[in-house]
Amino acid sequence: MFKLLSKESNIFSIPVYIGFLLLIVILFNILIFNTYEAIIAGITFLGIALGYFCFHSIALNYHTHLPLFLYTFFVFGLYPGNLDIGIAVSLLTNSFLLLLLTSTNEDIRKKSYVLVGSIIALNFIFLPTTWPMALFVVIHVIATSERVGLNIFRFLLGIILIGFGYFSVMFFLNFTAWNMDYLPFGKMKLVKNYTGLLPLLPIALMLIYAIYDHFRNYNKKSPISRYKYTFILVFSVAQLVSIILYMNKSYEYLLLLAFPSTIIISRMLRFLPKYWMQEVSVWLIIFSLIGFKASTYFDLF
Repeated sequence: MFKLLSKESNIFSIPVYIGFLLLIVILFNILIFNTYEAIIAGITFLGIALGYFCFHSIALNYHTHLPLFLYTFFVFGLYPGNLDIGIAVSLLTNSFLLLLLTSTNEDIRKKSYVLVGSIIALNFIFLPTTWPMALFVVIHVIATSERVGLNIFRFLLGIILIGFGYFSVMFFLNFTAWNMDYLPFGKMKLVKNYTGLLPLLPIALMLIYAIYDHFRNYNKKSPISRYKYTFILVFSVAQLVSIILYMNKSYEYLLLLAFPSTIIISRMLRFLPKYWMQEVSVWLIIFSLIGFKASTYFDLF
């Protein structure tokens, strides 16, 4: 299977995988179909579908079928069906952030910080527990920009514009009371019981090894590859902070890591020294995700 997935993808590949994604979303929502769930499913579909185009934007996986297939399987294994609207919006906004911040056009990145700030604010409105993403963007600006102060001002301007618009609409609709849910810092619930995540242990170990292997061969990487890989790692840490602090039993939070995990694992598989290691690893990922899906669906843990 690994050799088959290592073939270069073509222009027709992404629509095929998006078709499988659409089928997954429909099948998991067909029994609980209503207008609200249909809207959430639509937002989820758009957010995850944009992820396929992000693979080509980031260009770390050599345009093969492997990341597209693994990403689809990650979504299958981690998608619960009845997704919270906050997670759905976060998946959509994360895809836009990846497309904007990983652009190879420096001019586009500089001019996009107001939009990035607006996206972060919108993400916070729907899911306040994603506040670490704001810190991620600030770190990204400081690390990559020549005019740090100006770009941070643009970023904050985007946040202020969305915030002002949101408060104006709420005041117009006569919602004048402050909702304490927008202050998530006192509601942290660290994951204490990891038994439900045991089927994903092989994938977690692969991620750890992949990061170790990257830094072991750090000097062999090209500057562009090192920059983009570091970007993915910091992006993953921002998602991981939200997961550790707020996930508890809401395992749909793991979908936030589906895209970066796919990139990291796909690169690791490509550079494994033996073919049998690559083949075994692919099947181990598949069975781990199937096992996790079964354990959550049948509530085995």
